[in-house]
Order: sequence, then C-alpha cells, then structure tokens
Amino acid sequence: MSRSACFVLLLWYITSPVSTPGQYGKVARPGDVLAEPSTLHCLAVRWPIFGDTNENAIVKVRYRREGDSEWLQGYPLFRAHADPDTENETPTHRIPGGHLFAGSIVDLQPGTAYEVMLILEDPDGTDATRRLVLRTLEEPAEPPGMRIRYVVPESSPATGGDGSEQRPFRGLTAAEQAAEPGDLFLIHGGTYRPGTWSITRHGTAERPIIWRGAGDGEVILDGGGGNGRLISANEIQHVWFEDLTFQNREYLIVAHDGGNMVVRRCIFHVQGVGITAINGGYEKSRGFFISDCVFEGPTTWPRTRGIEAIQAINITGAGHVVCYNRIRGMGDGIHGSQYGNLSASDYHNNEISECTDDGIETDYSETNVRVYRNRITNSFSGISAQPVQGGPVYIFRNMMYNLVYTPFKLHNHTAGIIILQNSSVLKGIPFHIDPAGETVNDVVTRNNLFMGTEEPALRSTGQMIRCDFDSDGYGGWRGDFADWNGRTYRSINSARSSKLLYSEHGAAEVNAGRCFENGLRAPRDPRRQFDPEANDLRLSARSDAIDRGVELSNFNKGFDGKAPDLGCCERGEDLPHYGPRPSVRR
Repeated sequence: MSRSACFVLLLWYITSPVSTPGQYGKVARPGDVLAEPSTLHCLAVRWPIFGDTNENAIVKVRYRREGDSEWLQGYPLFRAHADPDTENETPTHRIPGGHLFAGSIVDLQPGTAYEVMLILEDPDGTDATRRLVLRTLEEPAEPPGMRIRYVVPESSPATGGDGSEQRPFRGLTAAEQAAEPGDLFLIHGGTYRPGTWSITRHGTAERPIIWRGAGDGEVILDGGGGNGRLISANEIQHVWFEDLTFQNREYLIVAHDGGNMVVRRCIFHVQGVGITAINGGYEKSRGFFISDCVFEGPTTWPRTRGIEAIQAINITGAGHVVCYNRIRGMGDGIHGSQYGNLSASDYHNNEISECTDDGIETDYSETNVRVYRNRITNSFSGISAQPVQGGPVYIFRNMMYNLVYTPFKLHNHTAGIIILQNSSVLKGIPFHIDPAGETVNDVVTRNNLFMGTEEPALRSTGQMIRCDFDSDGYGGWRGDFADWNGRTYRSINSARSSKLLYSEHGAAEVNAGRCFENGLRAPRDPRRQFDPEANDLRLSARSDAIDRGVELSNFNKGFDGKAPDLGCCERGEDLPHYGPRPSVRR
C-alpha cells in the first residue's frame, strides 16, 4: 500500500450491522469508519453516526500494539457539531441526519502496527464495535540502491557533464533536466543562482528524487532578490531537499497541489514565505515531512508594525509532519489557510520565537490536527484557532512564555478544539478570549496552567456554546475570576457553584511565586526579548499545580503521585527536545 495512503487499513472486522443514513431518530446507527492518514506518532479516524437526535451516544476507544495482549484506553472520539448557520461549516462535518465522530490516538511509536477498537454506546439501544489495524509512519529514509549523481555551481570551471563524479552537472537546471526516479543528487558546496528553479520531474514512493548537499561546504540557493519563487514545484510528488540553504526571494519553496515532499536539515532566510504548499486539499496534498530546519525571518521584537505577512511554513491537506524546526523572526511561525484546509497532521517539538502575530496557526483545520510539545517565546499570541471548522484539533503539552495577547486565539466562530496540559505565562489576563460577539463552539480544556498578572483570570467576550472548561490552574491575577457569557464570576468557587463554568472538578488557584523550579514569573515588560532557553516551565517541588489535574486517557498516562500535574510537564520529567536534533545527520 502506498505511503500516501499511510498504511491505512490492514484489517477491518465488522461486529454489528451497518445501517443506512435514512434510519434517523434517537437510536444511533453507525456508518462506515474512515481511517485518516497516519503520522509518526498518531493515528486517526472519522466515523459518521446517524440518528442519535438526543446526542447521548458516545464512542470509546481502545488500542494496543499488534501482538500485545493488553488493551489501552484512548481518548473518546469527539462529536463534531457542524452548524449550517455557521459560515465555517465544511462538507466534512455535514452528516445528514447525524454527526461526525472523529478522534486521534497520540504518543505512539513510529513504524508500528496497532489494533484499534471503536465502541459505540447508545443508551437508546445500539451498541456497535469496529476493529481496525493501523500503522504509524517511520521517518523518511533514503531507499537502498539510489543512483548517485553530482552537481557543481554553474560558475564552476568544470565542463558540462553527465552527473558522474568526474563530470558533474553544471548547475541545478541541467541536473533537473536529467533527473529520474531513484536519483540522489549530491550538490557540491558553493552558491547557485538558478533564478526560478522549476522542478518538473517526479519521484515515486519507492524511488524518490533527492537533492542533498554533498557535505563539502554550504550549498546556497540564491534567488537574486525580488518577488517570485526560488523553487517552483507545483503538483510535484516524492522530491526531497536536504542540507541546503535557501535565500533571497519572496517565496523560497512553492509546492502547491503537490505531496510527499521531504525538506530536512535546511536553512531558510525568509523574506516573505519559506515553504508554501496549499490548494491541493485532503486527497491530493499528502505527506509533507518538514524537519530539523532553521527558518530565519526579518521581523523584530517587540511588534511595532501590526500583523506582518511573513511566514515560515504555510501548508494544507493531510498527513503532514512539521517537527523539530527552529523558527524565529516571523509574523506567523506556521500559518493556516482556507485554501485546502488541514486534517490529520502534526506540528510538534518546534522551537518558535519572535512572532509578531501567532506562533502556530491551526486556522481552517478540519479533523485530527495535533499541535504538541512546541515551545513558543516572544509572540503576540501562542496558538491560533480562528477558525477550526468542526474539529477535533488537539493542542497539548505546549510551553509558552511572554505572549502579548493570549495563549489560544479562538476567533471567527471557531468550533472543535481540545486543549490539554499546556503551560502559558504572560503579562496580562492569563486566558483572554476576545472574538467580540462571535461564537466559540465545542472547546474542551483540561489540566492547563494559565499564569498572568491582570483580572479576570479568564475573560471571554464571545458566545461560549457547548464549551467544557474544567480542571485548569490559574495564577498571578488579582480580583474577579472570570467573565463568561455575559456574567462575572467573582471567585473560583462561584464559578463552580454556578454549574456553568468549571463546574465538575473546578479550577485551581496556583501561587505564581513558587510555581516554577527556576523561579520564572510573568515578565514585567513584554517588549523585552527573552531567550527561549529561559522558557522553562517545569514545576517546583512547592508548586500548587502538582497533583491537581485529572486523568486523561492517552494524554497523561504514567504520571507520578496521586493525580497528574497541571501544565505541560509532569514534575521530574526532562524537557522535550525543541528545534533541530543534533543526532540527526548533517
């Protein structure tokens, strides 16, 4: 099965009858399960359920590594509400006579097969089980038997050649014209000025075309300045770029409508956009892998020019992984786009700083986008979701320091976001949701740590619909606890007693002075540019956030103590690795 299909379905046992969409009513009737593209650490499914007009059905998740005997409990599938009156509804979530249930299993091992069991339970009379075997991806590896070919700069004294070591190609254009699937081009050190380098040759899943620095000096692809593209690779499949430097053009890599591209260990000097790959949509744009790169942009901290249209990465489609990159000096570190939307993709372990708009955007996401274990420092807002188009989008284990506005931007009638185990420290309102009178739909929070300096601790100007906030910690504010749906809650206790906000377990008040092991507190002046290494939000032994969380299946297994800690890092854990990995070959 092809990589673009992500090894989706090896086995499918049906253990109860499938109904037709015409059978509506209170009783839930299962449709066909769709396995979404897999990533290194995550699996995902969509399951339409018809009927269930009283919305009391649930879908439980179990999983185990193939061959293991013990089933593990996953996080339940998420019921997406696609409101036809909402401008951001998409056909993905429009299930006539029913709802789309969707969800992910996270923190899995790469290149591993897992059995997944979905259990539909409806008190009105229907139980159904579906079993699948899905496989996570491995990091792309050079296939054996690649044909090695050599390239030197156009200005080299070498004569035009055949790509052999003795007679290398002069320039990238000459090499591209001879490229075939299975070719590995080793590009010798020097500066290449191809103007716009048009990539026209495809590789295959088994035989990609790889363009890699030879290791004898920096390989610089220089666009000569101005607007336009440095690399134009529209509709191209299975082409890799490794160990290269891109500079001096408005758009450095443009790969619209393409897929299965690897960009690894590269340096981008960004003037406008580093990598943009949109328009292809769910079926066509699949499987980009962008890792261990450095993106350097021109914006400066603090923000003085408003929103700046400078972006490191702008990608839509499905099955993408953007991980272990260093991004700084942008408007948006990772940008979201309605041109193709985004599903079943991961942004993780990125080091992002000095962004004058958003560190990461999940804007226009549809289903099963995961943003996790990123560190964001010196950014106007942390992670944007304006809008998510039904969800779920999972945002978990992220660390954020010195934000100007809010850790999570929930605007434009957003719908379907699950926010778990994140930590944020800023000067101002700890969690500010300010979309004016827009709706904020189906947002779930658990075990987050919001630290700030101003009241209220939580402020929302939007219409909060079917939102479920519980078991979060707040610290550093003085005064009222929350403004929510037009009502002010003077204290955490008054919010809980209302049965409308933090009503089950309640919120926790956390002492800001003793929260973090390194003594870090909210910045006095957010205009100061902090070193990302100072952004270390591990808890101190005296922190009120220890053991104050709730268990979240698949998201905080293996915690110490009587309960999970609040925030991104369990007490005693090492920090995740953020940014390019030194162990990755260069």
